[in-house]
Amino acid sequence: MDGRLEQRDDRWQLHFTRRLPHPPEKVWRALTEPEHLAAWFPADIEGERTAGAPLRFVFREGEGPPIDGEMLACEAPTRLEFTWGDDVLRFDVRPDGDGSVLELVNTFDEHGKAARDAAGWHTCLDLLALRLDARAAPWTPAARWQAVHPAYVERFGPEAAAIGPPEPVDGPV
Repeated sequence: MDGRLEQRDDRWQLHFTRRLPHPPEKVWRALTEPEHLAAWFPADIEGERTAGAPLRFVFREGEGPPIDGEMLACEAPTRLEFTWGDDVLRFDVRPDGDGSVLELVNTFDEHGKAARDAAGWHTCLDLLALRLDARAAPWTPAARWQAVHPAYVERFGPEAAAIGPPEPVDGPV
């Protein structure tokens, strides 16, 4: 498992670091362009890609109600940062030889959702890597989440797994 959890003051942070064999510009497109986001990010992102712009996250499969946010930074091709409800998501891309290193930091308040969200971001980053490689996932996102979640529960402890996966919303949102 490549996600790690740490406490920062009164908030929690999940950190992921992935080495990708693609240049920063290609990784940046996958982080910011809707047709690429649809392959790996859990929601469509509506709004301008400029600092201070309001955002709205709309789940494609009705997994939850829309979430409001704000673009905090959009500095091509190195940093993308926004709020997702009360969470902050920061994606940093830096060159590494002929590829890139992508770092994701998810900052949040509720310790009890750490394992759930770690499994979710782990799955999303696996899907991102597959998208960049132009390969299809050999598993469904739900199956991948189920496969990696127990390891995050074991690593982070039961108090970090008090909040499980959200129940799907019935009907259109």
